[in-house]
Amino acid sequence: MIDFDTRKQRLEFNKLQKRLRRNVGKAIADFNMIEEGDKVMVCLSGGKDSYGMLDILLGLQKTAPVSFELVAVNLDQKQPGFPPEVLPRYLTELGVPFHILEKDTYSVVTELIPEGKTYCSLCSRLRRGTLYGFAEQIGATRIALGHHRDDMIETLFLNMFYGGKLKSMPPKLLSDDKQNMVIRPLAYCKESDLERYAIAKQFPIIPCNLCGSQDGLQRKVIKDMLQTWEKEHPGRLETIFSAIQSVEPSQLADVSLFDFTDLKLDRSPRIGAVNLWDADISLTRCNLKVPSLVSTNHGFGLYTVCHFS
Repeated sequence: MIDFDTRKQRLEFNKLQKRLRRNVGKAIADFNMIEEGDKVMVCLSGGKDSYGMLDILLGLQKTAPVSFELVAVNLDQKQPGFPPEVLPRYLTELGVPFHILEKDTYSVVTELIPEGKTYCSLCSRLRRGTLYGFAEQIGATRIALGHHRDDMIETLFLNMFYGGKLKSMPPKLLSDDKQNMVIRPLAYCKESDLERYAIAKQFPIIPCNLCGSQDGLQRKVIKDMLQTWEKEHPGRLETIFSAIQSVEPSQLADVSLFDFTDLKLDRSPRIGAVNLWDADISLTRCNLKVPSLVSTNHGFGLYTVCHFS
């Protein structure tokens, strides 16, 4: 039970909790993340996001229209200073079934990555492979990761600025070998809400000393840029996230997504359409200028340009 100093604090927390649960519930419904009988492996790192995800899923589990199982899994990567007793104690007190996987990926990463380079790419691949394999081993049908809305926006700009691709993190992902389904229930949740929730719930946060503390990370550069934008133009991140949800391939330039080569004119008569070339319509009365047609050739074939006079 959380102790609040004032009634206002309690009300604010209740609003925050309802908003997070509503956003998680909507994401689950929109992308069909969890179905009847699913066994959801909740990946718990010890950070604010994964703690919040587990807590919210536990709450939704009691009222959800489908029955599903939750099991928490932590990958102990043998980072220096990692407290191995924190998560087992927390999960035992919570009454949540859990597994602690021990795999020294820290040594592998630090040996293979040159000094001054970031560990993220290799670390994530090693971690993903271990978690995928364990999910199959325990029969988990869903792997829940704690990435939130801000992570998805940051990834969009990371891929644009450093990878030359227009892609982000999908809320739901089928692995390449089709053996695992990854879900991100926090896809609609703001990082600031998760931070406030973690403080209010007093989660036993475990700091990451492997990658999050490295200076000059590309993701940190992007995060700082986005935070500056949001400070100067409140609501900009929400607008960007809306753009991720509203993609129009015909307005981009990817020929694999839209067939530009076979676009054809269709000037057949349409019912109810107004023909401005019809002599019965007074262009003068409509304040329209009459166009004159001039043919020109610019290397891609003869075409016509309208000049209004």
